[in-house]
Amino acid sequence: MATRRTPAARRAFTFPTPALPGTTREIGGDEMRLRALLETDALGLRVLGGQDELDRTVRGVMTTDLRDPSRYLSGGELVLTGLAWRRTPEDSEPFVRLLAGAGVVGLAAGEAELGAIPDDLVGACRRHRLPLFAVNESVAFATITEYVVRQVSGERAGDLAAVVDRHRRLMTSGPTGGGPEVVLDLLGTDLDLRAWVLSPTGRRIAGASEKLSVAAGAALATEHLAATRAGRRAPHRVALDGTTYSLFPVRRPGRGAATAGGVGADVREGVLSDWLLAVEADAGEWAAPRLDLLQGVTQLIAVERDRRDAARTVRRRLAQEILELVQAGAPPAEISARLRVAAPVLLPGQGAAPHWQIVVARVDRQEGGDADGGEGTGAAEGAEGAVGSGPVAQSLLEEILVDPATAGMESGDRIAVAHTGGEAIALLPMPAPAASRGEDEGGGDATPADGGLRADVLLASVREPLAAGLADDGRLTLGVSASVHSAEGLRGALEEARHARRVAAARPGRVCAAGHHELASHVLLLPFVPDDVRRAFTARLLDPLWDYDRRHRAELVPTLGAFLDCDGSWTRCAARLHLHVNTLRYRVGRIEQLTGRDLSRLEDKLDFFLALRMS
Repeated sequence: MATRRTPAARRAFTFPTPALPGTTREIGGDEMRLRALLETDALGLRVLGGQDELDRTVRGVMTTDLRDPSRYLSGGELVLTGLAWRRTPEDSEPFVRLLAGAGVVGLAAGEAELGAIPDDLVGACRRHRLPLFAVNESVAFATITEYVVRQVSGERAGDLAAVVDRHRRLMTSGPTGGGPEVVLDLLGTDLDLRAWVLSPTGRRIAGASEKLSVAAGAALATEHLAATRAGRRAPHRVALDGTTYSLFPVRRPGRGAATAGGVGADVREGVLSDWLLAVEADAGEWAAPRLDLLQGVTQLIAVERDRRDAARTVRRRLAQEILELVQAGAPPAEISARLRVAAPVLLPGQGAAPHWQIVVARVDRQEGGDADGGEGTGAAEGAEGAVGSGPVAQSLLEEILVDPATAGMESGDRIAVAHTGGEAIALLPMPAPAASRGEDEGGGDATPADGGLRADVLLASVREPLAAGLADDGRLTLGVSASVHSAEGLRGALEEARHARRVAAARPGRVCAAGHHELASHVLLLPFVPDDVRRAFTARLLDPLWDYDRRHRAELVPTLGAFLDCDGSWTRCAARLHLHVNTLRYRVGRIEQLTGRDLSRLEDKLDFFLALRMS
């Protein structure tokens, strides 16, 4: 008897042939006609329609129960289905229409699910001239797949068909199919290849038992994103600490690929959300069959990625509903009720969340120039031609909020991110200050005493990869609110996070973040002072000191900064600079003489303080 898989498993996984996405690559040099399936007694297939089309050439095989598998098809496939996608008779027509439009040569439907092939499916196949076969429940789809692969790839390298088929079997067994870990384990055992699936920031999602460090993952992601943005053809080869890695993009089916000499708009949109497969080997030395195998593996992993993203739908919807209530000014009681619904989903087994925090992110793409916005203001979103991408920011924020030292696909269970317009908004529950995240692998505590996230630590380990992916025409800005204890505080937290993000956007750089603690008076105001005013103010106060330091190799500007940091205390400043107090007094006197200011006056101290902050 054939092994019966659950409908969920069928919907979650397909088996694309190992060819590049969007191409119509033949599996091998030999041709196979559809009628050959009827000539093999072991398959036990019965043709139900399309007898006049049995001379079609089969170039691949795919198993699916997705309602719309067209994005995984490149033409020439025999599609195998268990009919779990069919819920009503009306589902057959659109399913068959999509297959015919994608260039599928035939459809084989299993009888195990419904007991017989429904008439509505037979009729739809006849209308679209798509040959239809019935698969007896005693015949496993794996048997048909093996037969097709043998027929169309008779001269192929011996290990390719076996390894790919084992991947397919394990990825489609059980409700989760084993996940990418199973596929990567087989690469190690069958082909002696150590490989890892990495997020766009370099976080390890799956892979060999020998873990990559956070720094190594970030370095590989940086190289991959830079190569993709430069339009170089994959796989990208990278030497890191004496080891060569080959990097393969794990792209969503239907997305285009970067080509030499340019980067398509779809690549630019997706580069910040695509995973990558890092293999510890030099792919430049591989034969074509092995490259085909790795491309097939990336497609299998992409299907698992879609399953993971589908699991996030509930959390995203919860965040969207709560944020819509907050922005609409709904009564606190209504928001509190929705928070009570969300807390068990985001914090399973821990009850209601005592604290909540808001994180706002925006990814801006510059259509007509440099997205940096220049020195000083740097506000990309306000520059002409800047376009915000909410879905890209949503996917990226979900990844940023995961601890970089945390491996696995389900490590973002506490994260609920919505997007509205060009910005992404995360609603983050904090279980309790004592249970908050401790020090990460790169050092530095990511959570202050109130259990909330710190903006400066949040981007520490992902800044370089993200900057490489943004290249010279994009920016990421992020703002973090303080944690709040009730529904009444969420609206203020949202505004606080948005304002902090605007402060970050006013700074130069590709990747910038600001937290609620930075919304002090001078930090709040300085980024929005026009550039010409900032330059004139700092030049009037500090140019004489910089000029004196250059000519006399003195240190008046550092001395001024230390003096202000010590609140004008002579003894503390002298100890900090390892100077005699008289030497310090001499330097301060020289500063006053050159600038015409008096550092005993509060107004002059404040002017110097602002000038140093703006310089």
